[in-house]
Amino acid sequence: MSLIKLPNYPLFLLLVKPFPFCLVALRSSSLLTSAVASHRSALNNQTMATQAAAASFNGNLKKAVAGIKRINLDGLRWRVFDAKGQVLGRLASQISTVLQAKDKPTYCPNRDDGDICIVLNAKDIGITGRKLTDKFYRWHTGYVGHLKERSLKDQMAKDPTEVIRKAVWRMLPTNNLRDDRDRKLRIFEGNEHPFGDKPLEPFVMPPRTVREMRPRARRALIRAQKKAELAENGGTEVKKGKKRTPSQVTA
Repeated sequence: MSLIKLPNYPLFLLLVKPFPFCLVALRSSSLLTSAVASHRSALNNQTMATQAAAASFNGNLKKAVAGIKRINLDGLRWRVFDAKGQVLGRLASQISTVLQAKDKPTYCPNRDDGDICIVLNAKDIGITGRKLTDKFYRWHTGYVGHLKERSLKDQMAKDPTEVIRKAVWRMLPTNNLRDDRDRKLRIFEGNEHPFGDKPLEPFVMPPRTVREMRPRARRALIRAQKKAELAENGGTEVKKGKKRTPSQVTA
């Protein structure tokens, strides 16, 4: 009876057939371990950068980053809006366009592909007309007779970020994506924010065509100029529909 001679291989290689695949598996596992280690180091560096950016932020950090982990940030851009000197309605319309991804060629109304919007200097937003005193925010507490209201001027003094948020919120479509789009909007009173470690892109507002003077104001100016000219000429004024002679004017 002849005995089978085995080659001089390690025992753990003989347990797996064929043994070359075992070597490939060991090599792939080492590559996987190195990839995991590099990924962890990258995450640690990103965490350190985020902590450094958050340390320089003096505002309410918990409110600023609330819900940011629920957003899928893959492929999204970080757009920065400077509200200083901008008109409230025009700025809100541009923000709502970016939140809905209407500025992208891949826009689809049933998908949430909008970018992250960071609004700075909310306290320096421009209000036109008499909205500071004539515009009111109203809400009801649920109790009888408890209808509350607050003017735009008081709201700007209390929390100017809520003014921009309400303007953008009312420009978004009322559907299931409204909350997710609102979560991508981050508004700050000043120019400080805790997202300094992100690849920020400043948003350039489109040029605004402003008329030199409104028609009613232009007509009033023309009437004032005519009145001044008539006063210089001796007060001879001719009204519409009536012809008056110089003798009647002097009389």
